[in-house]
Amino acid sequence: MRGRTALITGITGQDGSHLAELLLAKGYRVCGLVRPAGAGAAPRLRALRERVELLPAELTDAAALTDALRQVRPDEVYNLAALTFVPACWQEPDRTIEFTTVAVTRLLEALRTVSPKARFFQAGSSEMFGTPVESPQRETTPFRPRSPYGIAKVCAHHVACGYREAYGLYACSGILFNHEGPRRGLEFVTRKITQAAARIKLGLDRELRLGNLQAKRDWGYAGDYVRAMWLMLQQDGPDDCVIGTGAAHSVEEFVRIAFDHVGLDWHDHVVVDPKFYRPAEAVQLVADPAKAKRRLGWEPQVGFERLVTCMVDADLAELTRAVPAAHCA
Repeated sequence: MRGRTALITGITGQDGSHLAELLLAKGYRVCGLVRPAGAGAAPRLRALRERVELLPAELTDAAALTDALRQVRPDEVYNLAALTFVPACWQEPDRTIEFTTVAVTRLLEALRTVSPKARFFQAGSSEMFGTPVESPQRETTPFRPRSPYGIAKVCAHHVACGYREAYGLYACSGILFNHEGPRRGLEFVTRKITQAAARIKLGLDRELRLGNLQAKRDWGYAGDYVRAMWLMLQQDGPDDCVIGTGAAHSVEEFVRIAFDHVGLDWHDHVVVDPKFYRPAEAVQLVADPAKAKRRLGWEPQVGFERLVTCMVDADLAELTRAVPAAHCA
């Protein structure tokens, strides 16, 4: 029996690179869709570049998606591509919805036509809950998105559910709470904090400007979350699961741990700047991962403090031109 083949959209991102590593370790043939203009720029895949197959295709191009699926013939498809930086979605709401919702519809339609037996994972987001009616949030918690990104993710979630019910596809949605690591983009607040702590420690900067320090998130490690994605496609039947740690931490806690780790008092360097507040701030987002534990046997392995300190260590290493730490585990 041949080894399984996986197709990953968003393979050049944080989650995509972690997932590619996981699948390669399990003996998969790993293929990834990349935008034609960026096919050669994949720094997170540098160590894997000779072991993965990259196919140029725009997610909004139905014909290109169909051609890619015919070429790859995947057993599993992981849709991780999205415009994931929530504040930026307010500047391009139409592009956010097209790329996050319309593209998912085209991908599922191509899958139904070309590879109807393939298993499909849709990356959802805690932003789908917006301002939640209950805490913690579970699979039955009503969606109340308050950003174009959250709205687009809710639509994509329902599209995946619709294809599952209408056509019998093995399509499932993982409602992923915030997950971070050394590969996180610099535009995200977590990496902004750890990079700043490292830069200030090395004398390269003096202050860090942030928004609401009391905002809380359920933060986990990206490497743990891609393991949950894989497990969701190994079950007897498709289902949706909330993936998170079940513990909320404030931005201030994240800052304190990061600065303590390098021997600095964060009060001396952090400035609250109202321009970094979101137009519609989601509050009290914390997961109830009981179903994932029960159905998948999944639990996070990297704790919050370890997550923060390993990100700081990776930024220190990168800034001092050493080999950056790639994993928290």
